[in-house]
Amino acid sequence: MAALSLSSDTTIHEISERIYRISTPVQIPGGGGFSFNQYLIDDDDPLLFHTGLRRLFPVVREAVERIIPIDRLRYVGFSHFEADECGALNEFLAAAPHAEPICGQIAAMVSVSDYADRPPRALADDETIPLGQHSVRWLDTPHLPHAWECGFLMETASATLLCGDLFTQGGSHNPPLTEGDILEPSEAFRHEMDYFSHTRNARAMLERLAALQPTTLACMHGSAWRGDGAALLRALADSVERA
Repeated sequence: MAALSLSSDTTIHEISERIYRISTPVQIPGGGGFSFNQYLIDDDDPLLFHTGLRRLFPVVREAVERIIPIDRLRYVGFSHFEADECGALNEFLAAAPHAEPICGQIAAMVSVSDYADRPPRALADDETIPLGQHSVRWLDTPHLPHAWECGFLMETASATLLCGDLFTQGGSHNPPLTEGDILEPSEAFRHEMDYFSHTRNARAMLERLAALQPTTLACMHGSAWRGDGAALLRALADSVERA
């Protein structure tokens, strides 16, 4: 998992077969270090999950182009409508003329159909998109951890859950992929920032994700994680219920 050389501090690591974590470390005034991660699935129809902030577009684009030509991008997806999730969406659509925004139906209705320069493909819960050797399945997770339109993508061939803001870890230089504990640091971050919505349906949604038996969790902030994803998701449900 050697990092590719870039002109910025942004790094690229392959966390699963042809699934790449692009990570940019930042320093937040008064808040310490943090990281913004995007995930690129390189296949017949490549998919980028999260665009990063609009101001990060040049470095994220450079990273994508180390893996594939930018105009090969077919899909640009995100968990929910927020600047670090889709701030550079229109910049990527301009650079990749065949790319299509993908999001949940609620996101398309309340934000993305107006914001995006091309109409989004609004995915129904459980809808699957084939990419080639990979395929991704959209899962509605309203208000988990936050936003009515929130959802995640499960890459079924590698059992990789693109899990957005779940298991957010602080720090700007976490290892790209770990098998160590991410529950304790992510829960410490959650208790400090209180960014969860505390929806009463959290347990049921986390159980549904656990039933998919993910073996890699592609977190948007901090390290990606490898191991028994079902057990970790159920441990998160226990911790959220105790909060």
